[in-house]
Amino acid sequence: MRRYGKHTDEDDIRSRPNRKGNRPRTNIRPKHEDAAEGMVLTVDRGRLTCLVEDRIVLAMKARELGRKAAVVGDRVALVGDLSGKKDTLARIVRIEERTSVLRRTADDDDPYERVVVANADQLAIVTALADPEPRPRLIDRCLVAAYDGGLEPLLVMTKSDLAPPDKLLELYGHLDIPYVVTSREELDSGEAADRVRDQLDGKITAFVGHSGVGKTTLVNALVPKERRRLTGHVNVVTGRGRHTTTSALALPLSGTDGWVIDTPGVRSFGLAHVDPSRVIHAFPDLEPGTEGCPRACSHDEPDCALDAWVAEDHADPARLYSLRRLLATRERKEGD
Repeated sequence: MRRYGKHTDEDDIRSRPNRKGNRPRTNIRPKHEDAAEGMVLTVDRGRLTCLVEDRIVLAMKARELGRKAAVVGDRVALVGDLSGKKDTLARIVRIEERTSVLRRTADDDDPYERVVVANADQLAIVTALADPEPRPRLIDRCLVAAYDGGLEPLLVMTKSDLAPPDKLLELYGHLDIPYVVTSREELDSGEAADRVRDQLDGKITAFVGHSGVGKTTLVNALVPKERRRLTGHVNVVTGRGRHTTTSALALPLSGTDGWVIDTPGVRSFGLAHVDPSRVIHAFPDLEPGTEGCPRACSHDEPDCALDAWVAEDHADPARLYSLRRLLATRERKEGD
């Protein structure tokens, strides 16, 4: 038996061999300086379809990214097999800093935040003028999410052959929000797509709206060939008689530098992630009226200056009601 004392040296100490090889462990991660740049087009059950130069590449997230998830619109760095051939798989090793984020929660009392789209410049809020009826409260929620996430809003009103846009324009037409009005006849002729395309050139635009408003039908009219090309590589589920997007999908807008991102239809748009003090930014017609409010005004109290602002015809009373309803749901006082 070997005895150790003050005269021992390193030769007297037994060391345990590295069972996985002689390379020592390290916490230093590779920098992947030779990684290729790509854009995430869609995500399906842990597999991410990316555009790398002119190739469609299937990839998975590298373990070193931990719990950080990539979403549609993310700019990423990839290594591995970038050929785009069948049965090949690359690795996403880095997610670049985002310029904007569209986020939502399932409900206002749901703490789990879902990032829907990254790096979009614009949010196209699609609403039908009839069949189904417009939902101004949902439009307001989308506006809050757009302003909070750094996106510019665009209002797209469909089915003008069934109802005029006058009522919605009274609510939103004077807010300096760009808008487009379309009909089903114009959609069939391609005129509607051309009018919407003028608002998308050079921008990445995410489309959002509840089911049945014609959102995905409009996107298909904008980029029919690109959708067919991409869906040949990925599994995008559609329902019979109605195009139902089940995952966000980014598509290049032919003839321009723009991109469109079709997102799944929503029944609700939770804002649990938005600080209530920032909700007023989605109401530019009301925001100037808050200058006379007391400090830390909830905008739903006797001294709130917004009541006088609306009484003086600076804004529509329905807009103040919408603001207060949103704030109430954010504070979990009322359902939407």
